[in-house]
Amino acid sequence: MPELPESDAMRLVIERECLNRTIEAAELGSNTSYIKLPGSNERARLVGHQFTRTDRHGKFIFAGSKTGPWMVVHLGMTGKLIAFDAPDEAPDHTKFLIRFEGERRLAFRCPRKLGRVEIADDPESFIAEGGYGPDALEMHRQDFMERIGGTNGAIKSALMSQKKLAGIGNLWSDEIDYRLGLDPERTANELGEDCLSRAYDAMRDILQAVLDTEATYSKLPKDWLVRNRKKGADCPKCGGTIAARKVGGRTAYYCPSHQE
Repeated sequence: MPELPESDAMRLVIERECLNRTIEAAELGSNTSYIKLPGSNERARLVGHQFTRTDRHGKFIFAGSKTGPWMVVHLGMTGKLIAFDAPDEAPDHTKFLIRFEGERRLAFRCPRKLGRVEIADDPESFIAEGGYGPDALEMHRQDFMERIGGTNGAIKSALMSQKKLAGIGNLWSDEIDYRLGLDPERTANELGEDCLSRAYDAMRDILQAVLDTEATYSKLPKDWLVRNRKKGADCPKCGGTIAARKVGGRTAYYCPSHQE
């Protein structure tokens, strides 16, 4: 599932390809009954406006202007933003399409459930109304330590809680635990201040490194878990064997030999 770095890579599609173009129409695609999309009145709010800036908070992508309105995109499990020019056809599984004046188009492709598009007045009110925690790359060390260290559940689950901090999901929570040598089921509030501080550093380093590659995993170091994230694979860190088990309802990949 796309997380903070993957969402930022999609934000760049809008920033590079779709800014300062007047919106002519905002349309629904086909087979949209299972996905949350703007109604006709909300779609009409976009017409005649331009996206002049983009933003991101956690896994949410924002495109709008100083006075609004803003389009909000959550990629879900398989969502993707694709810019293209007419007369090319929209990609398959397009659920939402913006037609700009001229030939430029922006498609939200989403083959599976959980992705969504909404219209908001501004990013700040949308984030506040949703009760989302601080963006994982914007929060301060002490705030992180208090939010995660005050959790009596598993460290993996705490890192994935969007109410505590926004942007980390299954993939990068595993990477953080892997780097720290922490069993994903270790209780978060039993970790000392030094461990929590190192977790903060690991989180920032990992997310920024993935951001720098625009979420191109093949460009990441070969000794990262993401490059070896398969049950039975050799652990490049210690020579152990990668295992998998459920933690908080999600599958965690880890190395039992060095994560404890």
